[in-house]
Amino acid sequence: MKIIVKLFTTLRRGRFDQSVIEGDESMVVRHVVTMLNIPEKEAAILFITSRYAELDTVLHEGDTFAIFPPVGGG
Repeated sequence: MKIIVKLFTTLRRGRFDQSVIEGDESMVVRHVVTMLNIPEKEAAILFITSRYAELDTVLHEGDTFAIFPPVGGG
């Protein structure tokens, strides 16, 4: 199965903006985060096809998975 992965802000450094990743039907968000060597605490905001996701959310063929780092501000 293929999914589109989008990384934002600091997570792009040394990686990519957008890429297609292949996996099997048992792939969950945590697998992709680990595959990309992103510490779980740095994968703070997760969306699958514009809906909030968690690390154990199952991915499906054609999903768009977006990963955002923690947001700071003041």
